[in-house]
Amino acid sequence: MFSPLEQFEILVYKTLTIGNWFDISINNASVFLLIAALTFCFIFRLGVKKSFLIPTPLQLLCEQSFVFITTVIKQQAGSQGLRYFPLFFVIFFVILFSNLIGLIPFAFTPTSHLVFTFSLALTCNLAFIIIGFKENGFKFLNLFVPKGGPLWLLPLIVVIEFVSYLLRTFSLSIRLFANMMAGHTLLHILSSFVTAFIKAGYLMYGIASILLVVAVLVLELAIAFIQAYVFIVLLCIYLNDAFHPSH
Repeated sequence: MFSPLEQFEILVYKTLTIGNWFDISINNASVFLLIAALTFCFIFRLGVKKSFLIPTPLQLLCEQSFVFITTVIKQQAGSQGLRYFPLFFVIFFVILFSNLIGLIPFAFTPTSHLVFTFSLALTCNLAFIIIGFKENGFKFLNLFVPKGGPLWLLPLIVVIEFVSYLLRTFSLSIRLFANMMAGHTLLHILSSFVTAFIKAGYLMYGIASILLVVAVLVLELAIAFIQAYVFIVLLCIYLNDAFHPSH
C-alpha cells in the first residue's frame, strides 16, 4: 500500500445484481460490516447466555452496556425514547465495532465511507420525521416555527429552520466519516515514516515514530468510542425533537 487513501478503496469480491437497478455485490465494505455485526452478536450472546448472580467480566460488560445506552436515551429523549432502545443499542455497537475493526492492520473501516454513514443518518432522520407526524400530527411542523419570533421574520426563520433540519443528515454522517478517514490516513502516514527512517538507517527517528504511532493509535481507540457515542446522542436529540416539536 503506497498511498494513504488505498485503504479506503472498495474491492469487489463477487458481482451480484438484481435486474439493472440493484447492485448487491459482495465487497470489502460489506464483508467487514458483516464481521462487525457478527462480532457484536457473538460477544453479547456469549455475555448473556448464562447469567450469574456474581457476573463474569464479560457479563458485567454487557450489563453495563445496556445501562449506558439506557441512560443516554433517558437523558436525551426521555422515557418515551426507550421504546427505540434496540435500534440505538444496535447502531451504537455496530458503529463502534466497525470503527475498532478498522484499526486492525489491512482491515477495512466501513464507517470511513460517506455512503455508509449517510445512508444510516438519512434512514434514521426519515424515521424520526415519520415518528414526529405519528406522535403529533401536523403539530410536528411547529419544529420549524420558533415561538416568540417577529411575524415579519417568520417566513425567513421557517426556511432557515427547515434547511437546518435537512442539514442534520449531512452533519451527522460527515462528522463520523471525516473523523474515521482522517485518523486512519494519519496512522498510515506515520507508519510509513517508521519504515522510511529504519530503511534509511535512522533508528532513533524510527523508534520515535513508533512511539508516535502508538500514541495516535490510543487516540484513535478513544475516537472510535467517542464518535459512536456522539452519533447516538445526536440521534436521541433528534428523536426528542420528534416527540416534542415545539421550541
